[in-house]
Amino acid sequence: MIGEVDSMKARREFLKLASVGVTGAMTMVAPTAMGAVAGKKKEASPSESPTKSGTGVFEVTAFGATGDGKTLDTPAINRAIEAAEASGGGTVHFAAGQYLCYSIHLKSNVALHLGQGAVIIAADPLPEGQAGGYDEPEPVQAWEAYQDYGHNHWHNSLIWGESLHDISIYGPGRIWGRGLTRSNGPESRNPASRRTSGVGNKSISLKNCQNVVLKDFQILKGGWFGILATAVDNLLIDGLTIDTNRDGMDIDCCRNVRVSNCAVNSPWDDAIVPKSSFALGYARATENLEITNCYVTGAYQEGTMLDGTWKKFDPSQRVPHTGRIKLGTESNGGFKNITISNCVFDGCQGLALETVDGALLEDVAITNITMRDIVSAPIFMRLGSRLRGPAESTRTGTLQRVIVSNVVCSNAASHLGCIISGVPGYEIRDLKLHDIYIQHRGGGTKEQAAIQPAEDEKKYPEPNMFGDMPSQGFYLRHVKNVELSNIEIAAMSDDVRPAFILQAVEGADFFHIKTPSGAPVIELHDSKDVNALWVRGVKDGAVTESGS
Repeated sequence: MIGEVDSMKARREFLKLASVGVTGAMTMVAPTAMGAVAGKKKEASPSESPTKSGTGVFEVTAFGATGDGKTLDTPAINRAIEAAEASGGGTVHFAAGQYLCYSIHLKSNVALHLGQGAVIIAADPLPEGQAGGYDEPEPVQAWEAYQDYGHNHWHNSLIWGESLHDISIYGPGRIWGRGLTRSNGPESRNPASRRTSGVGNKSISLKNCQNVVLKDFQILKGGWFGILATAVDNLLIDGLTIDTNRDGMDIDCCRNVRVSNCAVNSPWDDAIVPKSSFALGYARATENLEITNCYVTGAYQEGTMLDGTWKKFDPSQRVPHTGRIKLGTESNGGFKNITISNCVFDGCQGLALETVDGALLEDVAITNITMRDIVSAPIFMRLGSRLRGPAESTRTGTLQRVIVSNVVCSNAASHLGCIISGVPGYEIRDLKLHDIYIQHRGGGTKEQAAIQPAEDEKKYPEPNMFGDMPSQGFYLRHVKNVELSNIEIAAMSDDVRPAFILQAVEGADFFHIKTPSGAPVIELHDSKDVNALWVRGVKDGAVTESGS
């Protein structure tokens, strides 16, 4: 009788714990509820759920995972995921430990919860020629030449899912891509990077999925991509901390996306990168996207943002310090209906909007941006004609209806300034730039002021693609209908280059502009319908080619 009472009490306590929700269940359920008896671990199969009915929580240790950092835990973890799927969905829980893994397979209606102290570690590839390791990349497709190898394959990843719905990965644990490569492909110029079999190159890879949540975990050394999301709709990325050796997150051909409260240190490549590639075999736009309350940087050695030491690189090291928010470079389908707000750029490249492969880049609002120690152009917009896509259907795209406001930038490199450049016959249209303060280091010379940048319509788009620029503030070329208001350009040392150069611009209104003294304010070349009001050093009214 006493034993029955004790059993009933235990059951009531268990039900109380289950009622507080998944989080409470994950952290508090007794070992006996997870299939362990008298301290002895029982390995469960997908058909033998190790959970009490109704909890929906599947402990990876109950399926044989050790978390010792030495034993390969992939089979046990995948069994746990399969069991959750077979039960109609649930949460697969990783308690504190180090889980050495190859490819983990996500399933619909299943969440992964990485508890405090839980680390999923990407294992080193097996010796070449030995079977096993990461899942094989998908077969090569006819359209792979239109984007890099990493964009074309998803299965060769640490964690991946394809054609799934209602999936989540939650923290606060960590994903460590220790054994992932940052670049590989059969046509790599480096023979050592040509191996693809058994090699993983992404931390998380998703294709053709819906209703995805990635929240509150960390990625260290993410490989080619910390996250590659291709054709993922209804995607929430929130509260991630990514300290990595290439791209932080690539959002490719996705719709209805929210990226918020993330911090990304990516000194070797871009931080947050909406793209619109041809990797699906057809063009699909990235649209209805919000990026907000994020910190991006390329200033710190890998891992030192996560461990709090914030170690900067020695000046003698050749590091690109990329770490930015960029739309592009892959740009076949389009970028539509996008906002970027309340973001901090630190020791990295500036904001970049690029469409060079036929995409329509339009209806973009960017506001409340702070920048410090920018290594290239604080603002870079490029409409180009690289046209990497099917020849019969790929034509130069559009870049139009963009507003950039409330930007403050300090201690920027001075050799580029801001660049907004279309190509002959294809203007960037309908821009509003207002409430912008840009402080740069100065030092521009008369020789730089005389530079005439090449068009380079087909060149890979980067702020440094034209070399040193002739303006210290903004260089605008092939632009139609632009408004610039409440803008100040400040040089930390003397700079004789014009603050603004307009080349082949039609329709520009300047209002309340302040620029460094001792240098021309506005210089026009083959431009018309340019007007100024309250611009220091320029008479109110129409501006002519000799007017400033």
